[in-house]
Amino acid sequence: MDHPPSDWGLAARGALIESGGPRTPFDITHRDLVWAEIAPSLYSHAASAQWNPDTEVQWNADFTLPDEIETAVVQVMTYLIENEQAALVIPAQLLARIHPHFREVLQLLAVQAADEARHMEVFTRRALLRRGEMGTSSVSGRESLATLLGEADFSMASFLLSVLGEGSFLNLLEFLDKNAPDPVTRQVTRLARRDEARHVAFGVAHLQHQAELDPSLRSRLRAAVERRYSALVDTSGLNQDVFDSLVILAAGEWTPQAIGKGYDAVMKLQSEMDDGRRRRLVHLGFPGDEAADLSALHTRNFM
Repeated sequence: MDHPPSDWGLAARGALIESGGPRTPFDITHRDLVWAEIAPSLYSHAASAQWNPDTEVQWNADFTLPDEIETAVVQVMTYLIENEQAALVIPAQLLARIHPHFREVLQLLAVQAADEARHMEVFTRRALLRRGEMGTSSVSGRESLATLLGEADFSMASFLLSVLGEGSFLNLLEFLDKNAPDPVTRQVTRLARRDEARHVAFGVAHLQHQAELDPSLRSRLRAAVERRYSALVDTSGLNQDVFDSLVILAAGEWTPQAIGKGYDAVMKLQSEMDDGRRRRLVHLGFPGDEAADLSALHTRNFM
C-alpha cells in the first residue's frame, strides 16, 4: 500500500487488521519515500551473503611487517572504524522511523547495520592484532561524519551516505585490497567491499525510483551537497595521518622512490573516487558538467 495508516502499527502486511488500534510514531509512512524495486531481491542476497569473521578471516596468518607499515595499517583501520560507526548509526536511525508495512526496506537496512557492525569488528581486530593501541582521530573527520548524522530526510541521507560516501569507499577498499601488506588486511577489506557494494546499489536504485516520481529531486540533492560543503568548508579535510598511511601502504617501503610511487597511487585513488561519483551522478540524471561540479564538492574526508 502506498500510504498505510498509522494505526496499522506493527501489524503484519496482509493481515486482517482490526480497526481502532493505537497510533504509532513512524514518520516515514509513504512508499515512495523509501522504496526501490530491487529491495526484496537485494535483501535476499544480503541475507545469504552474511559471513563469519572467525571463519572467513585467517587471523592466525603468519606475517611480520616493518614498524612503519604496521603503523600505517593501524591508522587506516582506525579511520575505517570511525566511518563504519557512522554508517551503522545512520541506517539504524532511519530504520526506527519507517512504517513496518515496508518490511523489505526495514530488513535491508537491518542487514546493512549488521554489515557495518561486522566491519567495525574486523577492522578493530586487525588494528589490534599486533599492537594494543589505535591510531589518531581528527576533529575534521568527525565533523564531516557529524553532518551525515544530522540529515533527517531518507533520500538525502541515502544519497550522501550510500551513493557518495560509501561509493567512494568502494574505491578505497579496493585500493587497500590491492596494496594490503598482509593477508588479514587483504581479507577484511575485500569482504567489507562486497557488503558495501550492496549498500551503494540500494541507494542508487532508491534515488532512481524517487527521481522518476519527483522532478525536484535532483535540485534537492544538489542543495544537500552544497549545504554539507558549506558546513565543512573551513575544516582541514582528510586526516593527514590517514593520507600518509595510504601513501606508505602503496609504497610498501620507506625509501624516497617508493614514497613517490605511493603518493602517485593515492592521487590516482582520489581521481578514481571522483570518476565513480560522477558516473553515479550521471546515472541519476545529472548532466556531466553538473555531476563533475557536485563530485568536486564532496568532502575531502571521503565518506
